[in-house]
Amino acid sequence: MSVRNIFVVGMDDYNRQRLEHIRGAEQYRFHGVIEPEEVNDTEIFPIEDMLARAETQLKAFGEPIDAIVGYMDFPVSTMLPLLCKRIGTPSTSLESLLKCEHKYWSRLVQREVMADYIPRFTAFDPFDANALQRIGEAGLYMPFFVKPIKSSGSRLGFRIESPEDFAYAVERLCEGIGTISEPFNYVLEHANLPDDVRSVDGGHCMAEEIIGGWQCTVEGYVFQGDVVPYGIVDSIRYPQVLSFFYYRYPSRLPDAIQAKMQDLTRQIMSHIGYDNAAFNIEYFWDEVQDRIWLLEINTRVAQSHCDLFEKVDGVSHQQITVDLALGQLPDMPHRQGAFNVAAKFFYRVFFTDAIVTQVPSAEQIEALQKAFPGTVITLQVETGTRLSSLPEQDSYSYALAYVWMGADDDLALEDNYARLAEQLHFTFDDITS
Repeated sequence: MSVRNIFVVGMDDYNRQRLEHIRGAEQYRFHGVIEPEEVNDTEIFPIEDMLARAETQLKAFGEPIDAIVGYMDFPVSTMLPLLCKRIGTPSTSLESLLKCEHKYWSRLVQREVMADYIPRFTAFDPFDANALQRIGEAGLYMPFFVKPIKSSGSRLGFRIESPEDFAYAVERLCEGIGTISEPFNYVLEHANLPDDVRSVDGGHCMAEEIIGGWQCTVEGYVFQGDVVPYGIVDSIRYPQVLSFFYYRYPSRLPDAIQAKMQDLTRQIMSHIGYDNAAFNIEYFWDEVQDRIWLLEINTRVAQSHCDLFEKVDGVSHQQITVDLALGQLPDMPHRQGAFNVAAKFFYRVFFTDAIVTQVPSAEQIEALQKAFPGTVITLQVETGTRLSSLPEQDSYSYALAYVWMGADDDLALEDNYARLAEQLHFTFDDITS
């Protein structure tokens, strides 16, 4: 069998190693297209320029191109259908992808088939002086949540409890929304949009009813019209705060709730017409009201979950991304990994701000990884890092390290992490001004 050339948008060394462990990888040659720094931990997204350079690089490649894949959120996810169309490799349609990623269009489409499982919502223009009044006229009252029509991570998301909160949020949104609205609008220009969606471009925002509960993510894919949810990952928060503590796989949600979420997933992804690509959907289960809420749809596998699937099922679910991009049924194993349960822990500090003065050494990290077999620790800071400069953080805590671990059961997993965390030592200088 001939070697197949797979181009990966924004590929870094860490993900290259993961990809080289998937099934069939001995037949694949992975190539990077667009440097990782251009699409990761940055707020500048010159999509038109990146697409032009990527197209030039790909068309100059002297061999067949079998697939183009990505594993990141905006702008990579939105660029892929455009790039695949230009080169002629498999991908879902741009319109079906935007029905997931354009938050207003997505809610409109969700309302058509699952109105009881989504919050009340409306779109608004942050530059409109009467925006708060218009939100009220649409039947949405404080408290509510606001965010851009297209956001990157949790940037520019605000909980609104008062008119003062809204005024602050709008000021921040007006300052920062252009970095995403301009590249997103470039993508929208290439899509066939309904009139009620075209008028709500990337410069607009969403206001939504507050929802919450036990949060989880249904990972899935669609192959030739068949929607397949294949795993549910729980998102566990620190007690009394909103920051994530860890992601756990497999889920411990009641079986009936998991089954209902899988049914909803099949229903909405079929309705959207999304096809031959991976996705994940974030849900809440409000245990008190016994109510399921759909939070949002993402058009990629979750990078944070790759190691969890490898530990429990035997291979990273990037397997699915690659198989689908090659036009073949995913060859994803189930429960063939070395562990029964796995988690990604967020080692956090709860400061207003500080400068990191010391981090664990490479030798200390290596010793901890050996002491807890299967563990992977990646530091997110170095000596001299100012915590407030870290990208994609909560406003009240900072993740200093990510720790992936596996165990035989949940109790052992949590106990092992607690013992490991005691041995991760950082020091700080407080910032007084």
